[in-house]
Amino acid sequence: MERLRARLVALRFMLATAWPIILITAIGLVVAYQFVAPEPPRRITISTGSEAGAYHAYAQRYAAILASKGITLDIRTSAGSHENIRRLENGEAEVAFVQGGVVARPTGEDEDEPGPLRSLGSVAYEPVWVFYRGEARVDKLYQLDGRRIAVGEDGSGIRGLALQLLAANDIRSDSPNLLPLAGLGAAEALQREEIDAAFIVAAQEAPVVQVMLRSPGLRVVSFSQADAYLRLFPFLSKIVLPRGVVNLVRDLPPRDTVLLATTANVIVRDDLHPALASLLLQAMTEVNGKGGFFQRAGEFPAYRDRSFALSPEAERFYKSGPPFLQRYLPFWVAVLVERLFVMILPLVMLLLPLLKFAPAIYSWRVRSKIVRCYGDLKLLENELRRNDDPARHAEYARQLQTIEDTASRLKIPLAFSDLLYTLREHINLVRNELDRLAAGNHKNENGDEKR
Repeated sequence: MERLRARLVALRFMLATAWPIILITAIGLVVAYQFVAPEPPRRITISTGSEAGAYHAYAQRYAAILASKGITLDIRTSAGSHENIRRLENGEAEVAFVQGGVVARPTGEDEDEPGPLRSLGSVAYEPVWVFYRGEARVDKLYQLDGRRIAVGEDGSGIRGLALQLLAANDIRSDSPNLLPLAGLGAAEALQREEIDAAFIVAAQEAPVVQVMLRSPGLRVVSFSQADAYLRLFPFLSKIVLPRGVVNLVRDLPPRDTVLLATTANVIVRDDLHPALASLLLQAMTEVNGKGGFFQRAGEFPAYRDRSFALSPEAERFYKSGPPFLQRYLPFWVAVLVERLFVMILPLVMLLLPLLKFAPAIYSWRVRSKIVRCYGDLKLLENELRRNDDPARHAEYARQLQTIEDTASRLKIPLAFSDLLYTLREHINLVRNELDRLAAGNHKNENGDEKR
């Protein structure tokens, strides 16, 4: 029982020492929690394009990868890049595909003050196909002036790009010859000779492109001024469709064809959770990082179109790859560890000095009880030496007994029992001094009486 009581005494002192540390740590945790990012949402929305387009196909593959990580990617079709941007700005989607060059960086926005949208990078080339009818070779867009041209539907990325290119060739955007036709509708109109040319922005394997490449009487503009376009429109690239690549037997196309290409870009809201941005970048790499008809393996994703500022997560991804923890841990485990790390790091930095001083504080709390007794004992000893009054010896004896009783009632850990015994020895030393003084005074009194 006595051992148990001794252990409980030690525990009481430990708790008395620990509670300030626990309080400071709790306050530190509360403060650190304010800087912890919330958990990523389990569902996000991506705005693509038509169901037959490449954007929609990419999104479906992204969705499968995100689903394996516990994230649902809702896919919404749209009329094109302009509608996608509107959805991002209105909060109707967190992610969207936007064709390169459709918009310039918003007015008033610069590198130091980016707008509410960010780019995760480009994922593929989007060749600009300009198909036309006729025997006369066309290799400059101004040669189409006065002809009926399909430039895409209102609000589509195709239309925005086509109007920019035609305007650079002095073909007015309000010309009645520029018709709002796109895709297979434009292809059919061109085959029926209802129009003379059509702008198509799509991958080489897209059905509409394959149909038009194989249609008798249709040709593709080979841009002889491609390098000039690259200077005027930095978001464009030059690519080559090799001779015979469409059909070796029919030798289609009959010569190398120089094409302009824009890029397909993944744009996100700036409040997209960083963990989801990193996960999307990994999906983009898996889906779009392979070699293709016009691209080399590893060429995408990359920051090609500068219409939107690059997100911080994408910048880090392109420099050093996926976050360290996501390389080796399951996604949700990595997210949890990252969130906890924000709290644990300052907690460790706070606890290290506290724990370093904890033993000293513990020892001080125990010793302080004994030190108080030593203080009373020292005052009494000084009183005896400086102002010894025989009439007060009985009072001094009572004070000593009080100090000794107080020391006897002290409950301190067994590890510090030596201090208690030392205190009692010192009390006895003062008591002996008191007895000595009392004996001396008694002897003096007897001597005086004899005289």
